[in-house]
Amino acid sequence: MEGLSGSEDSYGADDWYEKFRLMKGSEFFCEVDMSYIQDRFNLTGLNLEVQHYVLAYELITNMLDEELAPELETEVERSAQHLYGLIHARFIITTRGLQKMYEKFQSTDFGKCPRVLCDGQPVLPVGLYDLPGIKPVKLFCPKCEDIYIPPYKRHASIDGAYFGTSFPHLLMQVYTDMIPEKSMQQYVPKIFGFKIHSSAKEQRSQDELKEELQRNYTLMQTDKNIDESKHVLHQDEEKQRKWKNHGH
Repeated sequence: MEGLSGSEDSYGADDWYEKFRLMKGSEFFCEVDMSYIQDRFNLTGLNLEVQHYVLAYELITNMLDEELAPELETEVERSAQHLYGLIHARFIITTRGLQKMYEKFQSTDFGKCPRVLCDGQPVLPVGLYDLPGIKPVKLFCPKCEDIYIPPYKRHASIDGAYFGTSFPHLLMQVYTDMIPEKSMQQYVPKIFGFKIHSSAKEQRSQDELKEELQRNYTLMQTDKNIDESKHVLHQDEEKQRKWKNHGH
């Protein structure tokens, strides 16, 4: 979780999550109940996803007592953040996790939609993939039903898999009161106060279509030229082969 930054002196702390919570970028996360983390069934398969899994788990659960070399300590802290993120993705689709994230949504902890016509609609974090290491977290607006890049750099490297693809939609299925009326407003381009005539839009669409057809034609011609060149080359090779055979 490269998007988080803060003190790495976590091994002398009484509570790992308290230090994690103070790191920049962690405000998108809710606190996963310790009882959920300590139930190993909830962590099935994560040992295959996280380096230094045992040490990372002990760090998160505040059971790590041994002294670690500085380099290993840094790696374990990074693994602990990754492990917590993967656990978080599973926790927030439970009844308890949905409740915690709903409270954060009500407090606008995830920010507001940048679209002007959404009038400051609170957003929700969402992943584009459920597998880690592919895409960072995005923000989903329930009003315009579109996604956006988080505005702050501290969130730019947080893995989208720590929230998953289903979370915001499942939350709205459970808490139906949070579903806003869908935005039907559209920005209308104007010139000197007048709407752009539909014929101008049609002309623009026709121009775009012509450009697309021209590109396709160019590609077809390129492919045709390549095929012809290959054919000529094949004929030359065949002539040379026959000439050699005749010469012998």
